[in-house]
Amino acid sequence: MSIRENLLNIKATIPSHVTLVAVSKTKPVSDLIQAYEAGQRVFGENKIQEMTEKWEVMPKDIEWHMIGHIQSNKVKYMAPYVSLVHGVDSLKLLEEINKQAQKNNRIINCLLQLHIAEEETKFGLNEMELEDLLQSDIFKNLKNIKIVGLMGMATFTENQAQIKKEFQYLKTIFDNNQQPITHNRQLTTLSMGMSGDYQLAIECGSTMVRIGSSIFGGR
Repeated sequence: MSIRENLLNIKATIPSHVTLVAVSKTKPVSDLIQAYEAGQRVFGENKIQEMTEKWEVMPKDIEWHMIGHIQSNKVKYMAPYVSLVHGVDSLKLLEEINKQAQKNNRIINCLLQLHIAEEETKFGLNEMELEDLLQSDIFKNLKNIKIVGLMGMATFTENQAQIKKEFQYLKTIFDNNQQPITHNRQLTTLSMGMSGDYQLAIECGSTMVRIGSSIFGGR
């Protein structure tokens, strides 16, 4: 199967209100161009340097999503162009994104990452930390970022019931944080679901899925 066919097959299973992020990390530009020519415009990368190199040579109507864990000192490299930052898990990181966005005269959209999985290794805020962040004066005064939603990753398991429970939990938190809508907070995006569990995630209310191997093939 070609990248084009893979992409069209997956798109056929995704409702129109759900955004497909093609996870293109480690893939060569030639693969991304094939996806682009098949109509894909949203790409997700997990390393800022690699994403920046691709941004420089690819068409400029692409939305670049940073989906990996972020080191604060690298934020400046993506600040001129990144469309959405997925994994924001601290106020400190948000402040750095805000600072670099300001230098570029931009407002950068961000998702706050919640820890919903049972594994210890996954990053993310818990429900209480989310509340503290959103209610802090520091956050309320950030003018160059906008929290547009939440993101989370389910436990890596075959147990569908557990995955479903984790997705439903994140959806509940998402629903509970719809208000207030402010200059830098309007939660419209719920990013959950990857190649193995995206259909379940969509059933549970996901509006954005991240799919890599099913489009580009394995490593």
